[in-house]
Amino acid sequence: MRSMLAPLLALTTAFPLAAQQTGDVTRVARLAAEPASLTLVLGEAAPLHITAVDAQGRILDVPVRVVAPRGALRYSDGTVTALEAGRHEIIATLVVPPGAGVEPLTLRVPVTVGLPPVTRVEIVAAPGRLFRGTTLAHSARGLHADGSARSGSDVRWTSSDERIASVDAYGNVTANADGTVRITATIDGVSATVSHAVIALPAARLEITGGTETVRTGDVQVFAARAVDAAGRIVADVPVTWSHTAVPAQGEMGSSAHGQLRDGRFVADVPGVYTVLASAGPLTARKSFRVTPRDAVRKLRVIGQGKSARVRTTDLWPFEGRDGRDYALTGAKLSDGFAFVWDITDPGNIFKTDSIQVDARTINDVKVSPDGRYGVLTREGASDRRNGVIILDLSTPAHPRVASTFDQELTGGVHNAFATNDYLFAVSGGDKYVIIDVRDIENPKYVSEYNHPDSRIHDVWVHDGVAYSAEWGTGVVIVDVGNGKWGGSIEHPRLVTTYALPTGATHAVFPYRQRDTGKFYLFVGDEIMSRRGLAMEGPPGSWSERYDGGSYAERYDPATGTGGVPLATTGHIQVIDFTDPERIEMVARYEVTEYGTHNIWVEDDMLFQAYYEGGLRVVDVSGELMGNLYTQGREIAVFKPFDPTGFVSNSPMVWSAIPFKGHVFFADTNSGLWAVKIEPKERAVM
Repeated sequence: MRSMLAPLLALTTAFPLAAQQTGDVTRVARLAAEPASLTLVLGEAAPLHITAVDAQGRILDVPVRVVAPRGALRYSDGTVTALEAGRHEIIATLVVPPGAGVEPLTLRVPVTVGLPPVTRVEIVAAPGRLFRGTTLAHSARGLHADGSARSGSDVRWTSSDERIASVDAYGNVTANADGTVRITATIDGVSATVSHAVIALPAARLEITGGTETVRTGDVQVFAARAVDAAGRIVADVPVTWSHTAVPAQGEMGSSAHGQLRDGRFVADVPGVYTVLASAGPLTARKSFRVTPRDAVRKLRVIGQGKSARVRTTDLWPFEGRDGRDYALTGAKLSDGFAFVWDITDPGNIFKTDSIQVDARTINDVKVSPDGRYGVLTREGASDRRNGVIILDLSTPAHPRVASTFDQELTGGVHNAFATNDYLFAVSGGDKYVIIDVRDIENPKYVSEYNHPDSRIHDVWVHDGVAYSAEWGTGVVIVDVGNGKWGGSIEHPRLVTTYALPTGATHAVFPYRQRDTGKFYLFVGDEIMSRRGLAMEGPPGSWSERYDGGSYAERYDPATGTGGVPLATTGHIQVIDFTDPERIEMVARYEVTEYGTHNIWVEDDMLFQAYYEGGLRVVDVSGELMGNLYTQGREIAVFKPFDPTGFVSNSPMVWSAIPFKGHVFFADTNSGLWAVKIEPKERAVM
């Protein structure tokens, strides 16, 4: 479904073929770059040509792999695009086939990325008026000439008259006396100013409303503060500052974080007695309440396993066949194009019914239409480089038949796809998604495509006529593909909006509407295939330590003593409130700090998270979400599939997890297909 490899690599032959000579890699004397180094401004693109040269200086037509650091630079078709300021390197490596008897030459190309000048500064004040004694928060951002924002800017705040109002280094303005004052924010020598007229605070007291006396960890309490004068009349526009204190329950002493409070909304991580405080100048109000354990844990029972240790299992998709039995498709990485069909009617007796081999190196993503009519295999590494998708006829689900191959606009390798009954969305070469009419699976037809400018795509999910695509540094791209609210259709997709994530590693997205609250959340996952720079970088020999653009996570080789080393990843799930597309907000996260996330599924207010070496994790996502779900006791069950006979022995690496007919089926790259069951919550005996 989604790859464990980020789209970092590109094969290039840098000059026109007319200027080249065909040659084998043993003749290569050196690699050359033109230019030898690059200096760019953030967002700028420039050509970079890499060539392999023999001893006489002749250019040879041999493959060279070019690797750019993800999130910092993008290299595509001989062009480098600057994505992050700083000093970076592009690494070019000669691709040497096995047995060639030569070492792969490398070349490092320094790339310096600077920031464009700030041309304008914007100041935003928090809601409210500046009364004497109160504090009003301000934020500022610098903008470039093209309207893009300067990230990580140092802001210098000043006040025109500290006697009337002072401002701290973070833009918090405190009123000291009546009068008019100007507050200035300066970024890189460019300034903006806002004015405030300070008057006396007419309020006599603050009151806190809302909330309940007892809640569980993870439940969001909503409080409001109102200021009233001596006659009990409400005073509008009084800025309120919120804070909280906690007395943890016995056994919870030393907890690193007790809760989170933002604009009167509060969520607790650990049990105890909490107090929220509202203040406005000399006025304060408080309200206390008790937080009890969430008690979400349920028993998980292993039901069955479809072992697969010969190849690395990738994606899975369970479905009910037209013969009334239940099946699952699975893909495989570096498998010579094999995908597999499993009978899962009895989850305790999973068995393989067939295999399907196509012209490919890897089958990453597998899908089945909601009506069970057709299946899809995505191809990478086809011998003719046509790639595309393989559409399967599931009339006989135990033994699928290849109905057609579709590769129009899909020759760059298809990593992921999303299937509806009538249309298939296929991601092409990490660049765009192509929409295919599959109403006649024997004769699929190109309909349209969407390619977001200057963006790399990894995944797409369609809900209610809206496509949500995960596009690495761009974040989530939302497109109307038939909903119509934003003027889009299946033939003419139309952009709704984009939302960038702070990690810059947006890999997967799953839209979900809560039935009870009506909130519409996007669960968005990272993929970061290393732990570089962290205290636990990974075991010696892991990808974190040695990745060079080649193979990874090989089986253990007793002859050489190499291989068999588990991968080490990082990254987490970010939860975006998309209920109002005009006010998109990141509200929560699910982060298990020593592992990295992969595929996502949310159903019945439960998150079924494939967390790579962190295993399968089932999380309670009921009610309003806020804060870190991991620290709130929301985890229902965790299972790590250790298998001593796996591709990499005793090394969990969960790729995808999907609930199906009362069980959870998940694919582990090292040990195959698993079925587990989450038991009902045990009732207390009175």
